[in-house]
Amino acid sequence: MGDKPPGFRGSQSWIGCVEASLCLAHFGGPKGRLCHVPRGTGLQGELERLYSHFSEGGGPVMVGGDADARAKALLGVCLGPAKEAYVLVLDPHCWGAPANPGELQAAGWVSWQKVTTAFDSNSFYNLCLTSLH
Repeated sequence: MGDKPPGFRGSQSWIGCVEASLCLAHFGGPKGRLCHVPRGTGLQGELERLYSHFSEGGGPVMVGGDADARAKALLGVCLGPAKEAYVLVLDPHCWGAPANPGELQAAGWVSWQKVTTAFDSNSFYNLCLTSLH
């Protein structure tokens, strides 16, 4: 698509959310709307956007950061009993078809995590919110 040097083609180098968004557009997949969050603590300010995204039928949210190299995808957001915010995190390295959703959770591929601990406060994040609309 021209955004990487020629040596990138055929490599096993990682791509980020920006590149994933470009791939979605290039290959006619779902739309990928980008959202940049300068610091992990700023994710608290994006909870309403994430809630609206999911409640309006939006798909998984790809997450990439700089200091936080743990790849993750968000599948949902909720408030806990003490008004603590949680995100439903999927490890994007997960593959195959599980026998049931509990298998994914038992293996640690999917888990609810507190927003305050799921994101590194010193890392920036790019979110790619996927949608068919």
